[in-house]
Amino acid sequence: MRAHTLPSVTRRLLVGLDVLVAGLVVVAVLRAPESVPQWATLLTAAVFTGLYGVGRATIRVHEAPLDAARGRWWPAGAWITALIVVWTILLQLSAGALWIAFPLMLLQMHVLGPHRGVLAVAVTTVVAGVDGMLERAATDTSIAPALGPAVGAAVAVAVTLGLEALVRESQERQRMLEELARARHEVAAAEQEAAIATERERLAREIHDTLAQGYSAIELLLRAADQSVGHDDTRTHAYIGQARSTAQENLAEARRFVRALAPADLDGTTLVAALHRIADRTQAAAVSAPATDRGPQAAAPASLTVRVHTSGTPRALPLQVEAALVRIAQSALANVVQHAAARHATLTLTFLPEEVILDVVDDGCGFDPDRHPGPARHGGFGLIAMRSRARELGGSLTIETSPGDGTALAVRVPARDEDGAAQSPPARGEQHEEDR
Repeated sequence: MRAHTLPSVTRRLLVGLDVLVAGLVVVAVLRAPESVPQWATLLTAAVFTGLYGVGRATIRVHEAPLDAARGRWWPAGAWITALIVVWTILLQLSAGALWIAFPLMLLQMHVLGPHRGVLAVAVTTVVAGVDGMLERAATDTSIAPALGPAVGAAVAVAVTLGLEALVRESQERQRMLEELARARHEVAAAEQEAAIATERERLAREIHDTLAQGYSAIELLLRAADQSVGHDDTRTHAYIGQARSTAQENLAEARRFVRALAPADLDGTTLVAALHRIADRTQAAAVSAPATDRGPQAAAPASLTVRVHTSGTPRALPLQVEAALVRIAQSALANVVQHAAARHATLTLTFLPEEVILDVVDDGCGFDPDRHPGPARHGGFGLIAMRSRARELGGSLTIETSPGDGTALAVRVPARDEDGAAQSPPARGEQHEEDR
């Protein structure tokens, strides 16, 4: 079991103990009889207070593990012994010093532990009881003056042992919770790795049984066509035709694989419709989303309105382009919800002949791009991931923002249709707009 230190509540109890000792020392000085020289009482009280303060500053038991060995002669045992000796002298000078016995017992249990601490408490109890009985011997011959210190000793021992038992139980529960969380994390990681391995195995089988077999057939057909070139042109053309047909089938199979890995928002719909889905989901999520970077002036999450605009003639784009734009839009809107404190956000998708542009603009608090948090802090990966997606497609990502002026993000990526041919320039028409 790993070592645990005392919690902050125990440290606060020790501070309360310090205040109690200081107050009782003042009481002892004030209640000193007039027959005792005042300087002697003050000097003894000062020595006791100074010795107590030096020990508390140097013997910091509360910073050591709770299950560490306690009660060694040096320095803890020597300090407690010196306190008992000076307190005994102060007790002879002022009967009010008897009240110091109880916090002194608590300190002894804390510093010396449950074994040697009990011995020190017993010595303190005997000293206090004998002094009380001697002081009242002329008027009270019973053992009543000794009962008070005995009861105080029992309470001090019980309170200290009970508190430490609670601390140990709390730390044991915390350790069990940490182990449970670690085990759950390991199980989740193992399940994820198993799922990844299973999916890789499935894809490997699918690729082997379809694409690999098709490529092997193409290679054989082209080899046969090469051998028949110049000898039998009819057979050569037949082999080439079969190879082309097999290549087309493989291309369709490859596109099926790619579409199966596409974002769920693109499943059976267009890019524009997928952006509308993201906008609707963002507005719904903003109602309960935690605001990590919002200031006091931030708008309520429920006030966020997300709009989707399109410009140009919408057309089908390569799946990797559509998937990247969907992911970038999701990440950008997530940043708006979590950090921007915006009331409005706008997604604008512009179709141009050779490229497509996605603009994400919000009226939130903005930020200083030169001081934007890096990957080590929460939220620092979003812009890096978006820029990486755009770069992989040969595009670019630009950001315009400043504190208090909102944020404008623009992603430009080359885009042709799925057959690879550039589209004709779109007609200048009215901008399509739909509020979400």
